Amino acid sequence: MSKPTMLAVDDDPQVLASISRDLRSRYAGEYRVMRASSGAQALEVLAELALRARPVALVLSDQRMPGMSGVQMLGRAREHAPDAKFLLLTAYADTDAAIAAINEVGLDYYLQKPWDPPEEKLFPVIDDLLGDWKQGHPDDAGDVRVVGHRWSQASHELKTFLSRNYVPYQWLELERDDEARRLVDLAGAGVADLPLVIVPDAEPLRAPSILSLAEALGLRTRAEQTLYDLCIVGAGPAGLAAAVYAASEGLRAVVVEKEAPGGQAGQSASIQNYLGFPKGLSGADLAHRATAQASRFGAEMLLARDVVGIEARGPVRAVRFDRSDDIEARAVLISSGVSYRRLQGPGLEELAGRGVFYGSSASEAAQCQGDDVYIVGAANSAGQAALNFARYAKRVVILVRGRRLEDSMSMYLVAQIQATDNIEVRLGSSVVAAHGDEHLEAISIATGDESPGEAATNWLFVYIGAQPRTDWLGDDVVRDEHGFIVTGNDLLTSGTKAWPLARTPYALESSLPGVFAAGDVRLDSMKRVASAVGEGAMTVYLVHRYLAAM
Repeated sequence: MSKPTMLAVDDDPQVLASISRDLRSRYAGEYRVMRASSGAQALEVLAELALRARPVALVLSDQRMPGMSGVQMLGRAREHAPDAKFLLLTAYADTDAAIAAINEVGLDYYLQKPWDPPEEKLFPVIDDLLGDWKQGHPDDAGDVRVVGHRWSQASHELKTFLSRNYVPYQWLELERDDEARRLVDLAGAGVADLPLVIVPDAEPLRAPSILSLAEALGLRTRAEQTLYDLCIVGAGPAGLAAAVYAASEGLRAVVVEKEAPGGQAGQSASIQNYLGFPKGLSGADLAHRATAQASRFGAEMLLARDVVGIEARGPVRAVRFDRSDDIEARAVLISSGVSYRRLQGPGLEELAGRGVFYGSSASEAAQCQGDDVYIVGAANSAGQAALNFARYAKRVVILVRGRRLEDSMSMYLVAQIQATDNIEVRLGSSVVAAHGDEHLEAISIATGDESPGEAATNWLFVYIGAQPRTDWLGDDVVRDEHGFIVTGNDLLTSGTKAWPLARTPYALESSLPGVFAAGDVRLDSMKRVASAVGEGAMTVYLVHRYLAAM
């Protein structure tokens, strides 16, 4: 791939020369820096780059230019550079226009002039934007190849694991790709061997488990130490926040994650109400940043490990895996989150993973190009997914059991959904059956007292309910009737002798002393990303108190 382009736009020759000089001093090794002295010239440059299939990573423009403002130019630039990051240079009086441009033209960031010194005011912003851009534009598709059927649940799970853990791969579909059939023949693979995963310098993996795939890729799946200060079960926002704060404060911390960092939030296409990100950020981006931050401070991250139990061993707590090994720690945080509730009805379970999906990653929307997509749910996760799918699908239909979308979804999402032409909301509706042989072909939708109607579709995505992932916990950890972990003072008012010690439990402590709970898995949590992050950080303070009193 040729060097990606960074385009600077300003009508003032001195300012344009200055910004171009700063960009070249920092980024000339990896990027081609170009400049334009007007909005019209910038659009000409971008059109030429598009004709030559040259990638554009960043367009940096001044707002106040004669003839065409920066915002106006960026709005038209999206046609030529749909994936580029947009940065606007503004004066103080232009702030309102910049904020409006976040929604109107997809502005990624605005920066008030002057930007001196660039090492403090300009480069950190651009580094951040380019990091996001590079994440979605790897230099190649990777050496890992996955061969399988389009409507295979096992293939879907492997691809989801790879994409959510930032492992580049090539997907080869048996029904469409000659190369896929050639590789299957070369490997002598049968139906039971699919999906087939080709890993460099290794034997092909035949229908591998997630753990065996992770091990083959060299991802960390085993602990390096015999005893930790804190073991964190689950790498959602709460778990990642705890890892960052624990490791930064010198605690030996390890995070155990079954699937991928980020939890349910990690699958969100856009979290727009998270503090400090006016344009919003994707759940994958948030998870990637937090994981890198935790690793920088020294926290370990174990992937593809399924925790099956926890037990007290004197002063330490043991987290047991589905294999013989386990982890011992002086304290444990349970932040294993929740999973989406399964729909009940004929055909729904049989077609799971073959057109019926529970949750989705942001990257999955592209596979629905030109199709009709149905979404079940009325919480923020459903709204974020609908907006993401609407970028590719011919039509997105949101099925809501209640009478008002506003009762369960943030207003900013409701407003965006109402303003999107190819999104339809059906209230008082639910899916009662799924139909299809090899994959989903149609669903039955019940509305009020009317007989269910049938709708043709290959795609049904479900975002309903919250089932805590606590089935693996034993009787020592008290939960309510729905499985949520009871913590703090609720242990003293639950009507049972749940708390075994003379001291009162710490705020997020479970009925097993030294074992804490944070995020969605905890009883009466707020079910928001920011609150989960806060609870994860708060846990570390409580762990310090617990360890000091041991």
